[in-house]
This record gives sequence, C-alpha cells and structure tokens, in this order.
Amino acid sequence: MSSILSGKDILRTDTLTDDELELILTTAARFEDELAAEGRLTNMAGQVMAAMFFEPSTRTRLSFESAMHRLGGDVITIADPKTSSAAKGESMADAVSVVQGYADVIVMRHPRKGSAAEAAAAVSVPVINGGDGAGQHPTQALLDVYTIQKEKGTLDGLTVALAGDLKNGRTVHSLVYLLARFDIRLIFVSPSQLKMPAGITEELRGQGVEVSETEDLASAMQESDVVYMTRIQKERFQDPAEYERLKGSYVLDMAMVDQAKEGISIMHPLPRVNEIKAEVDAYAGAAYFRQAHNGVPVRMALLALVTGRE
Repeated sequence: MSSILSGKDILRTDTLTDDELELILTTAARFEDELAAEGRLTNMAGQVMAAMFFEPSTRTRLSFESAMHRLGGDVITIADPKTSSAAKGESMADAVSVVQGYADVIVMRHPRKGSAAEAAAAVSVPVINGGDGAGQHPTQALLDVYTIQKEKGTLDGLTVALAGDLKNGRTVHSLVYLLARFDIRLIFVSPSQLKMPAGITEELRGQGVEVSETEDLASAMQESDVVYMTRIQKERFQDPAEYERLKGSYVLDMAMVDQAKEGISIMHPLPRVNEIKAEVDAYAGAAYFRQAHNGVPVRMALLALVTGRE
C-alpha cells in the first residue's frame, strides 16, 4: 500500500485519495510510536531535503527540518528569499530545477498561489507544498486531521467550527476538503467580509456535507466538538484600514469556553495574535500546542512516503 505515494507530489488536499489519507495517518501514528521508543530513526539516512521558504515560517519549516533529522536525513535550507537568487530575478522553474540536483525531496513555501504546482511541474523529485499564498497548506490540514483524531478519538459524528479569516486562510481551505471525507458537520464563523469562498462552500454542499454559516462564534461553540480558530491575516489585506476594522473580530476567552459545549477542543494553526487569550492555555481542551507538535510525525510520514523510505 505504501507505494501509492512514492514519487508523488503533495500539493493539495482535494487530490489525495482516501487510501492515501489513511496511509499518511497510520504511518504518522507508527512513526510517533517508534520515536517514543527509539528517539531517532534511520529511514531517510543518505537522503537530503531542500526546504525552500520564500515566506516567513516557524512551525512548518522547523517541524519539517525536525522530521527529516529524526528520520536520519539531512537538510539544506533557504529561509530568507533575500539571500537566494530569487532576489536576482531567478524564475521559480530555474530555481527548483537547480535545487533538485542537490536534494531528494523539496518542501516549498511561497506567497504566490499556485507556486507549488509550478515548481512540481519543473522537477522530477517530489515537491511538498508548505503553503502557497492564499491557496492551500496541505501538510497543515493533515496534521489538523491527525490532531482531531487524537483529541476526540474519532473523525466521525463531530461538529467542527472554523472561525476567523476563512476567505484568505489556506489552512481552512485545505482542511475542509479532508473533513468532508468523514461524517462531520461544519460551521463557518466569520465576518461577512471574510467568508469562506463561495466556490468551496458550494462544492462541499454538493458533496453532501452539512455546512452552516454564521458570524456568532459563541453560539457556534455551544454546538461544536472542535473549534478551529484562525488569525485575521494582516499580510493578505491590500487595505490596511480594513484589516484594522476586522482584526479583533473574534477573541476567545475562558468565559466563552465555559459557555461552550462540554469538552470542546480548541485548535489554532498558529501563530496567534489576539484571537485566543493566554488564559485559555490552561484549559485541558486547548490543543493548539499539541497540534503544532503533531506536525513532526505527520511530516515524517510524508517525507518517508513520497521518497519510498517508509
């Protein structure tokens, strides 16, 4: 079964098959257990991962690098586009064509939507999308699903609220396509200016997913098993005044948690700005730091699977 991902690119969540999704989740769980028992594995010994990050990143870049190191592989990195030939005007195709000669797998983040697919079309080594502008962030969505499964014990029969910047949020754009594979009800919570793109909402409903939309976070939390908070993304706004109007749209505090459905899990792709108060960190269902840590086994699984080293 593992051969189904060998040599493949990971660019979007909606192109992953059910078997591929199951394989990623089970492989991540296996690696997590093996890490706990052994500390460091050797699956990727002799392999090199190129991390090409043309946009700021902490969790994605470091968790991919940690994943590669924990698998016994090596890492080369572009962490600042100003220090790469992109600053000289080098094309994406040329850049990745050069890098594929140095690495066995490429992980890339870029501010332009569609950039990962463009890179993948130019090279023969697997490309993993670490976020392409307001497009998709498939590895984040995969670790999110892995986290929900660990926190709730199932991926069926849940109500999941996604709140904040649903218009520009590549994390939620990727996540909903995975959640749609399960018996899950979705609640989209956002200001009217930041609603989930209509095309995505209509596609989900066309697949038979129950989707509702509201601007009321408190009411959504009262019927949700999971609330997935997102940051109002300043860098996605062309009008600074509009960002200032919307940036404090949702601020989750313990008073809201106390009124929410009992046992609600709180997730966030991070970084947070002010959308979750620090007082919530002590709540047992605050899963966002565990969520970030789950990025390591999930990204270990992806690196090993696409290179045939699982």
